[in-house]
Amino acid sequence: MDARERVALALNHEQPDRVPIDYWATDAINARLLEHFGFSTLEELLVHLDVDFRYVPGPKYIGPEPAVREDGCVEDHWGVPRVRVEVGSGSQTAVYREVIDFPLKEAQSIDEIRSYTKWADPDWFDYDCVAEQVAEARRSGKVVVFMGDRMNRCAQLKPAMYVRGIDQILLDLALAPDIADYIFEKIAAFYLEYTRRTLEAAGGGIDILMMGDDFGTQKGLFMSPAMWRRFLRPGFKAFIDVAKQYGCKVAHHSCGSVKAIIPDLIDCGLDILNPVQPDVVDMDRRELKQRFGDRLCFHGSISIQRTLPFGTPDDVRSEVRERVETLGPGGGFIFCTAHNIQADTPTENILALFEAYQNFGRY
Repeated sequence: MDARERVALALNHEQPDRVPIDYWATDAINARLLEHFGFSTLEELLVHLDVDFRYVPGPKYIGPEPAVREDGCVEDHWGVPRVRVEVGSGSQTAVYREVIDFPLKEAQSIDEIRSYTKWADPDWFDYDCVAEQVAEARRSGKVVVFMGDRMNRCAQLKPAMYVRGIDQILLDLALAPDIADYIFEKIAAFYLEYTRRTLEAAGGGIDILMMGDDFGTQKGLFMSPAMWRRFLRPGFKAFIDVAKQYGCKVAHHSCGSVKAIIPDLIDCGLDILNPVQPDVVDMDRRELKQRFGDRLCFHGSISIQRTLPFGTPDDVRSEVRERVETLGPGGGFIFCTAHNIQADTPTENILALFEAYQNFGRY
């Protein structure tokens, strides 16, 4: 059975030959594994690990030159300044671009929000490159996914947090709903058109659109389910609707505890939920599978907070076995970590992870 057949069966809630395998990791982990195996390309690594998915980078930014502030911080395409941060040392060094300021945090009126001159524009991207990316991914025989990078994937809440500030946008929901509405509408309009142009350029070659917007924390939602429905559901459904117009299945990545809105996600047409984060409250896997497993495919669930960085290879194997037992029956499950494998993860645990995928993932 090839990757495309395997994933199609899983998404149809049928059991393929084995649980499909996906791979998410930081650049530091990619480099370490390439060196470990003696490979020169990421494709060689993915083939060796028997990964069923290939991610295309998507449109190329061709917009205005990013502004560089006096302190050296570089603005992203939303006008949000970010600083380069290195975490760890040696082979466990990871590089991130962290937000240090929120350009609209001090705005007091809707007029100030409207006058912001750095809203992202879908015209700032070249979509012609997508066709060749998709063709190359198709040649692998794997399932083709478009997600975009961490700075630019289909979302509403996270970009709003970047431009307005985490605390302030959440306060706006209750105290300044007109400001929240405007910000979410501007962001959703950008991503809707950006996604439409990307899928159009792909010519039907993208199988899965992976969105990414963190609706949950370790202890619950960022907002009440009623507020999520009021402010975020319209844009969320619009993203799914445009993807379905181009024949895509739709996945969504949300960290945190999001059980309270899973029925809404399904009602909007979501096919795949990532990551089913294990180290949060009220996300019991058996319950999720029992309640939603006939309508939703689960993707992820392997802990990058505890088991992979701090456990033993035996702990990793036990976790994989448990995920097969709870999420695997009847299909509807895809192996992956709960987020990118981080630089503090021992190599032996990563090797144990992919060996366990093969050993325990057979139906």
